[in-house]
Amino acid sequence: MSSEQPNNPLHGIKLEQIITRLKEHYDWKGLAEKIDISCFKKNPSVKSSLKFLRTTPWAREKIENLYLYTFTNKKIWNQKKRNYKPRQN
Repeated sequence: MSSEQPNNPLHGIKLEQIITRLKEHYDWKGLAEKIDISCFKKNPSVKSSLKFLRTTPWAREKIENLYLYTFTNKKIWNQKKRNYKPRQN
């Protein structure tokens, strides 16, 4: 069995890398505005975010979708409260 996952754009990217890159791009305040979860609002850190996201599948999915929307050509960001337009390449 092969460990390759050609259809998974997140294959090989660790959750810590995703959080760190999003934090550098949006900062904590920007992340809290994009995704309304406490670990981005109250004393945010990569460590506390990892702990929360590893145990909360719905929040992890939102972070992964935001990462794909921000850094790839995947246009899957769909927060119900917000109407984001796809990036212009």
